[in-house]
Amino acid sequence: MLTHKKHKPSCKVWLECDGKPVLGKGGAEILRGIDTEQSLTKAAEKVGMSYRYIWNYVQKIQKAVGEPIVKTYKGGKTGGGGTELTEFGRSLLIEYQQLEGYLSVVMSKADLSEVKSLKISARNTLKGKVVAVEKGIITGKVKVELVVPATITSVITKESVEDLDIKVGDEVTVIVKSTEVMIGK
Repeated sequence: MLTHKKHKPSCKVWLECDGKPVLGKGGAEILRGIDTEQSLTKAAEKVGMSYRYIWNYVQKIQKAVGEPIVKTYKGGKTGGGGTELTEFGRSLLIEYQQLEGYLSVVMSKADLSEVKSLKISARNTLKGKVVAVEKGIITGKVKVELVVPATITSVITKESVEDLDIKVGDEVTVIVKSTEVMIGK
């Protein structure tokens, strides 16, 4: 429990690919701007960054992940050009936002000892066996066959799959939140 009201836990989070940072808070802000404005110029204005900085940042992400995160459309004399996130770009943004949201909930707890020991409501956990594991560049998909006749699939970070050393046949606990399905071992 925190003893001083002035002190509070804090952390920074980012997504990595092959040990290299790919997307952090500023990058997520850029991708959100592109997603809502459908234009690099308008996104730059919205987030208060230069067009060149945003363009270079997008190129850096694409180089790191080896896949396009934006699609650009040329305009003519009357305009009509634009930029939008690819499906992969949108999935990176969503993954970052989910991780950031989860961590903000964890960090807002006054007593972090509860989180450290993973004390959670029994009705939100399900025991099961891992029947499939797929690792992507950034995320991993873990399919869990429950003790009751049902199967749950959870998309979690590749790093989590590796940190938990999840393999087919492992006995795991599925933790269900209102916005996502997590895996515990």
